[in-house]
Amino acid sequence: MADEEKKPPQASPAAVKQENFPAYIDPKGRKIMPRHRKMAMRRARELGLEFSSPAEALHLVAKHGVNVFANDESILDMASDPPKKQGKPDQKPQATGKELVKAKNVQVAAQAATGAAAVMRAPDEDNALATEHKADVEKERRKIEVAKIQRDLVRRRRRRLTAMLLRLTLFVFVPTFVVGYYYTFIATDMYETNSQFVIQTTENPASAGGLGGLLAGTGLATAQDSTVVQGYLSSREAFLRLEADFGYSEHFKNPKIDRIQRLPADASLDEAYDLFAKNVTIGYDPTEGIIRMSVVASTPEDSQKFSEALVEYAEGRVDGLTLEARGDQMEEALKRLEGSQLAVEEATQEIVSLQQQLEVLSPELEIQGKMAIINTLEQELEIKNLNLSELLANPAPNRSRVNILRAEIDRFSQRIRELRSDLTQTSGGNASLAGITSELRLAESRLAIRQLILQEAISSAEAAQLEASRQTRYISISVAPIAPVDATYPKKFEGTLLAFIVFSGIYILLSLTASILREQVSV
Repeated sequence: MADEEKKPPQASPAAVKQENFPAYIDPKGRKIMPRHRKMAMRRARELGLEFSSPAEALHLVAKHGVNVFANDESILDMASDPPKKQGKPDQKPQATGKELVKAKNVQVAAQAATGAAAVMRAPDEDNALATEHKADVEKERRKIEVAKIQRDLVRRRRRRLTAMLLRLTLFVFVPTFVVGYYYTFIATDMYETNSQFVIQTTENPASAGGLGGLLAGTGLATAQDSTVVQGYLSSREAFLRLEADFGYSEHFKNPKIDRIQRLPADASLDEAYDLFAKNVTIGYDPTEGIIRMSVVASTPEDSQKFSEALVEYAEGRVDGLTLEARGDQMEEALKRLEGSQLAVEEATQEIVSLQQQLEVLSPELEIQGKMAIINTLEQELEIKNLNLSELLANPAPNRSRVNILRAEIDRFSQRIRELRSDLTQTSGGNASLAGITSELRLAESRLAIRQLILQEAISSAEAAQLEASRQTRYISISVAPIAPVDATYPKKFEGTLLAFIVFSGIYILLSLTASILREQVSV
């Protein structure tokens, strides 16, 4: 019995004889699949509708507002279609008289075939109808809510896009336009004069030994001087000299210069120096030893004039760097040479004074002369002694001659003793020749020593002079400062592009910061 209830109701012969329904065509052009036909027949049975073919079932469920494509649609497909106003599921559309007769005949034929049990529906069928009605209502509500959410999303996206464009316009485009307008129509033309120079030395690389010989002739040999000159040219001292010589600040107070680049009339020296540091750029290349300098002014003539003055100041500073070291060396050498010369003169004067005081031109010559006299007297004395010995050898010598010889021998001996005493002893306030000789020899030795010192001082002075000449530094200009013809600044396109990049970067940075802070606060 249960198997018979599950069988689908068979159509009556009258229903079969009815004309077949045409194939169902979906209004949206969707393709009818076998699962759609099966769903249509199942829903028609749930609604208690009689059909003779799947096409008729599709037509019947479509008239009752049943969507057989519900399982194929996504939320986006449901939201894309505007909600349609549908009637109640259990409310049947009004049919024509012919359709009513046909439905009545179909219903009578079904009742005759299936019996009275087919007319009544089980409670499960009513529950299915109620559930289907609730599902349709929920589906329509979801469609309406999704459409509302989509419209809200579109409104918020448009609002955010409008706010973003407004912020970009306010913080990026407008400032960039202002900067570009300033560079194009307001900014005063500025001229830049470039120059290059290098500090060189007269030192021969071959004369410097060791590491100094390797570095001589390169930029590293004068790196310290180049660094000092670079710092000097960008210092207040150079600015004050330029201000005193050419009135640097007055040049930039000219009313023809725009207000942004112009120096105020009551500007202080500090403000003028800040402008000087901005307009004068000094660069040093340690590998090549080249100093590059650029000077900016409102006229090409003044730009060249300021650049030439700064190069001249640099030359003076380089000379001052080596002059102090050279001056110290030379001064010390000259002082030593002068002291040695005075010492030699004093030693010479001492010898002369001794000679005048002792009345001796040369002690050696005096000694030689006295010794010659002594030798002669000794020879004569020896002869006299021989003669006396001969006389005394006679048995009866001549007394007068013996006495004369003895008297002569005594005189010779006395004279020899006197001469020898003059050589070694002081007598009558006169110094002996030995003392005179020692004093003169000491004076002569002092003179000789001072002469040696004088020679060393002369050599030191010559070496100091040679070293000072090697330490001489001078500036060699490789690129002379020549005024430009066309204005160097402002660079309109580059400046505007740079302003756009800077403002864009600031905007992006602030936006990211605000987003991160908002996210942290929301958490």
